[in-house]
Amino acid sequence: MTERPAKLELLVRRDDESFEIREIGSSLGFIQSRPQRIADGAFEISEVKSRVAGERSFILKNRETERFLLLSERETFLWEQMDGGTSLQEIATAYVLTYGEFDFDVIPNLIRKLQRAQLLTLTPRSRLRRVLARNRRQRIVKAVETTLTGLERLTVSSGRVQPLFQHLHRWGGFLLFTRAAAAACLALAVVGGVAAVALWRELDDVFSGFGGHAVRGVLTVKLLFFASVALHQLVHALACVHYRRRVREFGFTFLHGFVPTFYVDVTDIFMANRRARVVTAVSGTLVHLVLGALWFLVAAGAPVGSFTQAFAAASGLIQWQALALSLYPFGFIEMDGYHVFVDVLGVPSLKHDALAYAKALLTGRARLRPKRLEALWLGYVVLSTLSIAAFVAFNVWLVVTAIS
Repeated sequence: MTERPAKLELLVRRDDESFEIREIGSSLGFIQSRPQRIADGAFEISEVKSRVAGERSFILKNRETERFLLLSERETFLWEQMDGGTSLQEIATAYVLTYGEFDFDVIPNLIRKLQRAQLLTLTPRSRLRRVLARNRRQRIVKAVETTLTGLERLTVSSGRVQPLFQHLHRWGGFLLFTRAAAAACLALAVVGGVAAVALWRELDDVFSGFGGHAVRGVLTVKLLFFASVALHQLVHALACVHYRRRVREFGFTFLHGFVPTFYVDVTDIFMANRRARVVTAVSGTLVHLVLGALWFLVAAGAPVGSFTQAFAAASGLIQWQALALSLYPFGFIEMDGYHVFVDVLGVPSLKHDALAYAKALLTGRARLRPKRLEALWLGYVVLSTLSIAAFVAFNVWLVVTAIS
């Protein structure tokens, strides 16, 4: 059930102003890429007025190449979003919220047209990649960037997974979305929480079970946790099928070139109602709630100070930590909770706009204004900064406790 994954070719500007074609080998890379239109002075756009046509049209001109493109009103809306800081996932969400529907071909087709006219370049998706791009002339940096680019292309995926997930849903997957399953999940969370509180009171004795093998134990816990990420994505897919939408792709890749992860493309859920989108986003995260509770129960029943208790307690902690990270919308990480948050508020580019506003405040290019949107941006930046600081501090304390 495998096929060659869909590839997207993007035009990337080199430091010497020439261009190269770079492939993105999966839908994950596609929706996370951040296309950037050329500089404002390098193009012109003008509306084509017509008393006959039902929709407005625009002519887009590349001043350097003298190429012209005819864009529809919706294509022009997408073009205006391509500022190098907004991901294609955020652009697609803004499109749905504006027009109430989505055509999965409109963005790839527009990108191909803009590429041919040399109107679009690609902004590296992460801060690390931007730093590497700026220092590409150094041999070591170039070698690192080449390695990361190669890892990005090591994608194992399939676009023919819809029948598989339909079968899984029919063979019992639908039970995950019943009231009985919700009640069982809630009960397990309560029982697991009671066990976690009891373990927390004796945390030093619990982690003493690692003995002199704390580092090896923690690494093993994290490797085991990685398998739960695949289960997380699988439940996302089952939720998408439950609401009669199509799973477009499922696979494994290296996010940003070095973070191994599983992924699933459930963008078809955009065509369902808000309840379906929220359930699809939240359902995957509940995998960590259930697994964490089970691990805490195992730890509570294991001998005090044993390796089994330490291993189970650490596994439970990392699962519930993943649950919190997945559902928590503030942290500069676009996880499931963030997507639910921006969907409910109707602000798909919250993170991008908030960071831009904060930067403008720090550089004096903007003033602090007591308006609702600006307050949301500022609140997002402040809460995210505090959340990251608290997360780092907690993990440092946890590792020190486990080792000592």
